[in-house]
Formats: sequence, structure tokens, C-alpha cells
Amino acid sequence: MNNAMIAGQLSQIAGSCNVLTDELMAEHTSFRIGGPADIFVTPGDTASIAAIYKTCADNYIPVLVMGNGTNLIVRDKGIRGVVIKVRENMSRYEVDGERITAQAGILLSRLSRIALENELSGIEFAEGIPGTLGGAVTMNAGAYNGEMSMIVESTEYMCPDGKIITLDNHQHCFGKRSSFIQLDGGIALKSCIRLKKGDREQIKSKMDEFSALRRQKQPLDKPSAGSVFKRPEGFFTGKLVEDCGLGGYRKGGAEVSCLHKGFIVNTGTATAADVIALIRHVQDTVFKRFGVELQTEVKIVGEE
Repeated sequence: MNNAMIAGQLSQIAGSCNVLTDELMAEHTSFRIGGPADIFVTPGDTASIAAIYKTCADNYIPVLVMGNGTNLIVRDKGIRGVVIKVRENMSRYEVDGERITAQAGILLSRLSRIALENELSGIEFAEGIPGTLGGAVTMNAGAYNGEMSMIVESTEYMCPDGKIITLDNHQHCFGKRSSFIQLDGGIALKSCIRLKKGDREQIKSKMDEFSALRRQKQPLDKPSAGSVFKRPEGFFTGKLVEDCGLGGYRKGGAEVSCLHKGFIVNTGTATAADVIALIRHVQDTVFKRFGVELQTEVKIVGEE
């Protein structure tokens, strides 16, 4: 693939987007690691996304869709193909009674504040979650006994072939940190969430409580991708890792957080190889000690 030629073609056919070549993914992930993407695109509207998809399909170019990069580990050699970042240019919203319809690029934390301003309850759990609405719907993000499956009414979704359909709540096939969108590989364009009228002070109090818990229990002062592993049935990941004596264990610049054993943090010099090696070490150690297989919640992408 001639990156410059494809980038030029994308710039011409998808005028409302920015197109970059050899863009370091470390600049676009919360872990602050990752090599270059061949082509990096930030579309401004649905038409641009459709044009990008068609061009890539016609040229047999792989496509990776990302939100705010908060659940992503990009390998050090980077990503071959096109990365579409649905974030900066796609964050418009509207409120209609107990419903908020918003584009996929809006930050989940901002959406929770919009709900607060409109005295709507049900999304308080999202206060402090750093990802986008699209990413949250795709992985069924959640915290503190709340998750997206409880509030998503519908999603406008672009299939991998470019066709746009509307999914109702049931058609999302929400699972534990998964959904139909994640498995199918398309793009969430916008979602409608259904909330309930509530008392502003009570909503704010609950959001403040969740925010304080995050500051108290999570290593927010260091780059990370949040909880690395899904919670295994019947166990707490942090407790398993702690009981293996892995708090503070390091591989290169990657470290198991002493504050929250389910987090791996970048101490400042970590590479993706360091993080992935540490993930594998934690998985192997926990399995040998307890017979429990830890599955990753983060998405690992890029060239080996």
C-alpha cells in the first residue's frame, strides 16, 4: 500500500476529516505507548466515515476504529492500515425529555454531566470513565453496579460493509464487556440513552461519591488503560493478583499497581512489549496458583 497515495485519496473523498500518515499511536492512547499508524483519520461526519470504509474496502486495506484510546494497547511496531478515531469531530448531542441522543465521539464523563444538568439519573456510574460513548457502548462499559446495557435504547450503527442500521437494546447482544458491535467490527455512530428524572442534588452526590472512590482506589496519576482484566466469575481480579504477591511487580517500565492490583501502569518508560509481557506473567501466575484464567478487558492491536 502506498500510504501517501491512499492518504491523499482519503483527503479528497472525505473532505470533512483530517488525514495523517505515520501518526504515533502513543499520542492517542491513555497508556501513552504504541508505534505509528500507517494512516490516521479523524472524520467529521457519517458521510466521511462511509467514504473511508468504501475506499479501504476497494483497496483491501484493514481498518481499526477507536474512540479515546482508553482501552487500547498498540504494539510497538504500530498499525498497518487505516485507523479511524471517532472523537473530536463527532460529539454533538440533544436532550429530549428523559432521552439523550449523542454522537459516538462524546466523552462518557461529559455525557454524565449533561445528564446532571438536565436532572436525569441512571448514568452516574460513568462519572470518571475516560472513554467515549461509542467505545462504552461497544464494550458495554460499566462500574459500581451500572453498565451501558441498562441505559442504551438504540444505536445507529455502520456495518463493516458501510450499510447503516439501527440496533435496539436487545440487538446489541450486550455481554460482560462485550456487544454485537465489538464482535461485528463496525462503528457505533450515535446512541440514544434512556434515563429517569431525578433530584439534582442526589444525582450530584452519587457522582461525587463515585469520583472520590476512583481517586482513592485507582492510580490516576500514571498512564494506564484502567482495569486490564475482566472479572472472573466468583472472584475479584485484584484480590487474585494481590494474593500472588504481584503488587509492584515490573517488566521494564510496566508495573502492577500497588494501589489497584487490577491495573497495570506505565511508570514513564514502558513499551507495549513490557505491558504485554507483564499481562502474560500475571495471567500465568494466577492460573498456576488458583487455576483461574484471566481474560483481558483491554484490546491489544498492531503488528507483532
